[in-house]
Amino acid sequence: MGIDRIVAEAKVTRATLYRHFPGKDDLVVAYLQGIHQMERDRIGEVIGSGRPAADVLRAIAETIVDGIESAGFRGCAFLNAVAEYPDPEHPVHKAVLGHRDWFLRTVTDLLAEAGEMPAELAGRHFIMLRDGAMVAGCLSDPAEVSATFRQAVEGLLRFRGDSASD
Repeated sequence: MGIDRIVAEAKVTRATLYRHFPGKDDLVVAYLQGIHQMERDRIGEVIGSGRPAADVLRAIAETIVDGIESAGFRGCAFLNAVAEYPDPEHPVHKAVLGHRDWFLRTVTDLLAEAGEMPAELAGRHFIMLRDGAMVAGCLSDPAEVSATFRQAVEGLLRFRGDSASD
């Protein structure tokens, strides 16, 4: 996206934009921070609902599905950004890793509550399933990708020992 479009859609002058975001990288980091906070808030609401951990994980999966099935879905903002900024020392890359670390910890903690087996590997599996769904969601039929992702999450929960899904 070009700077002219950003200025037009934000309804600000170039000077105002550059005062707040001296460079493109600053704007990308701020965008990712905004997405991160929205996801934290949405997942925080689900966690705070008092539902069992397995149901919270299912609800998180549904938020992912909602994104995949939304109009104009173009993949994961974090995966897209890290593809453009592969240097692990770059601020954009660090913002992506910070988000992923938070999401992995959140999912792993929920998986530990949901089942008997060690949750670390299951958490990494959940993240990989999510990443694959986010990529496939803009390459294939979103409904089919969503159904496959839901089924995979259910399989992961069954493997973890969740009797609520049986």
